[in-house]
Amino acid sequence: MGCRRRAPAAELLRIIAIENGAGHSLSPDPGRNRPGRGAHLHLDPACFTLAQRRRAFGRALRITTGAPDTGELAEYLRASTTTSGHPTGRGSQAR
Repeated sequence: MGCRRRAPAAELLRIIAIENGAGHSLSPDPGRNRPGRGAHLHLDPACFTLAQRRRAFGRALRITTGAPDTGELAEYLRASTTTSGHPTGRGSQAR
C-alpha cells in the first residue's frame, strides 16, 4: 500500500479499520480472520510512513470522514520490527 511493491499476501500485514466514536482507528490483523474490509502493508516502517504521507489508508479502507488514528498500528509495527524482524502472519509459520 505505501511503497506499492507487490508481494505475496503471506508476507504482508492485513489492516482493518475499526469505527469508534471519534472516527476510525487502524488495527493490525495478523491472523487475517477479523471481519471487515482489509488492506495490506509490508512490515516495514518506511512503507508505513509512505502510506501515511500518501493518505493511502483512507482510500484503501474506504474511510470517507477524517484521517484514521494510526497509533495502534504504528505500535504494532514498531514492536514486530524490533523483536524478530520477521512477518507474523499465516504464511510465516513453519510447515
